[in-house]
Order: sequence, then structure tokens, then C-alpha cells
Amino acid sequence: MKDLNLPANLKDKIYQINVNSQNDFSKIISYFPLSADEKHLIVTLMNDSKSFNGFHSIFSDHISEQEWNKSKAQIIKHFQDELFDIN
Repeated sequence: MKDLNLPANLKDKIYQINVNSQNDFSKIISYFPLSADEKHLIVTLMNDSKSFNGFHSIFSDHISEQEWNKSKAQIIKHFQDELFDIN
């Protein structure tokens, strides 16, 4: 599988990166919507992934970088706990 070599602060914000059968990036799912600069960095690191279907987020709220850094561990844990409760 391809690796985007994302900076750690951006990697934390991403829940899942999907690839297609040709091993090309097809979808990136983040916890919250990414900023335009973050999206631009990711697209640049992809090096022309023609099958890329765009960015998606689990939550629609926009949060600041400061708010994310303050509560990211709780947000990720809460979300993962919710998924386990579904099964």
C-alpha cells in the first residue's frame, strides 16, 4: 500500500485512507473537515492520483487547531469506543 508520509500532526486528523485495486489513493476520511492548506499538502504528496474521489469527514463541525490539539485523544477514543459498541 502507498504511504503519503504525512506529518504527525496531520496524520492524527485522518481516520482512514482508502486505496483502489490499482493501489491508488481513492478517498481520505478525516475526523473533522481538513483546512484548504491541509488538503493541498495531501494532494501534493499524492503525486497525481487520478482515481482520487476527494476528502470526506466523519463529523461536519469545523474545529480550530488549538481545539483539536487539546481534545484529539478524547475525540479519537470516544469515536473508536462508539464503533465497538455498534458490534
